[in-house]
Amino acid sequence: MKKRFLTLWTLGACATLLAVSPFRQRAGLLAAPPSPPETLVNGAGATFPYPVYSKWFDEYHKLHPEIQINYQSIGSGGGIRQVLAGTVDFGATDGPMSDEQLGQAKAPILHFPTVLGAVVPTYNIPGVTQSLKFTPEALSGIYLGKITKWNDGELTRNNPGVNLPGHDIVVVHRSDGSGTTYVWTDYLSKVSGEWKSSVGKGTSVNWPVGLGGKGNEGVAGLVKQTPGSIGYVELIYALQNKMTHGLVRNAAGNFVEPNLATTTAAAAGAAKDMPEDFRVSITNSPTKDAYPIASFTWLLIPSTIQDGAKRKIITDFLRWMLADGQNMAEPLAYARLPKEVVAKETKAISRIK
Repeated sequence: MKKRFLTLWTLGACATLLAVSPFRQRAGLLAAPPSPPETLVNGAGATFPYPVYSKWFDEYHKLHPEIQINYQSIGSGGGIRQVLAGTVDFGATDGPMSDEQLGQAKAPILHFPTVLGAVVPTYNIPGVTQSLKFTPEALSGIYLGKITKWNDGELTRNNPGVNLPGHDIVVVHRSDGSGTTYVWTDYLSKVSGEWKSSVGKGTSVNWPVGLGGKGNEGVAGLVKQTPGSIGYVELIYALQNKMTHGLVRNAAGNFVEPNLATTTAAAAGAAKDMPEDFRVSITNSPTKDAYPIASFTWLLIPSTIQDGAKRKIITDFLRWMLADGQNMAEPLAYARLPKEVVAKETKAISRIK
C-alpha cells in the first residue's frame, strides 16, 4: 500500500515539476497559445476567373492566416443573385450587372475589374488537330443551328488544306447563368443581327440548339467526350485541359489567336475611356491585333458594409489585388489590368463605407 501511494505521489509530483519546469519552457514544450479566430469572408459567382481567384485567395490567406476568403464558383448569374440577396459578402461576374439589377440592390453595388480573359471556341473533331479559323458568320451560324456540318462552306473556305469531315456539329453551351455566356452572346449580338434580334445577350439565354454543361468545367468535359462537338470556354480551361481551340476573325478582318497580347490589345481603347462605374464591353474591338471575344471580369462589392472588420478586409484585399495580385495573372493565362484602370479603381475603393 505504501509503495502504491509513493508511486502515485511521485507521478503527481513529476507532473507538477514538468508543468513549471524552466527547461520545459525553454524547450518549447508548453502548449502554443491559441490562434486568433479566423474571419470568414464569403463570395460567389463567375467560373471564368476562378483559377486566378483561387490563387489570390490562397496567397492572401498565407499573408493573413487569420483571414479566410471562401469563394464558390457557381456562375455569374448566381453571383449576382446572391450579392443582391445579401447572402454573400461579395459577388463576381463576367457580364456587368444591368441597370434593372442594380436597381434591386439595397445599397449601391460597385464593380471592380480584376483581370482580362478570353473566351475561345474549342472543338473535338476526330482526325483534326489544327487550330481552325472561325469567322463571325461561322460561329453565329453554328450556334443558331444553321450551320450543321463540319464541312460547311463557311468553314472549309477559311481552312484550306484541313480535311473537315461531313459529321454533324454537336453544339455545347452553358446550362447555368454564366458570365462566360454573357461574353460569348455579347460578341454574337455584335456580329450577327439575327442573333441579336432572336436570341440576344445575357448570362442566360434561350439557346436555339445544343447540349448544356454546368460551368466552364462542364462544357470542357462535354466537348472532350463528344466527337464532332464545339463549345466555348475561358482560355485557361482550354490550355489546362489541352483542348484544341480556334482563331477568330476580328473586326479589322484578321484571324487572331487568343493569348495574353491579343487579349490585352482588346482593352487598349477601353482603358482610357473607362466609365466611372467600370461597366464596359470590349468584345469585337476595332483594334487590328485584338482578339475579339475578350472581357474584363468584375468583383461586385456592396458600397455599404456594416461589419467593420469585413469592410477593412475587403478594401485591403482590393488594394493588394490591384498591386501584387496582378503579377499572378499572366502565369494563369489572364491579362493584367491596364495601368489607367488600376489608378481609377484605387480611387474608387474609398467609396466603400
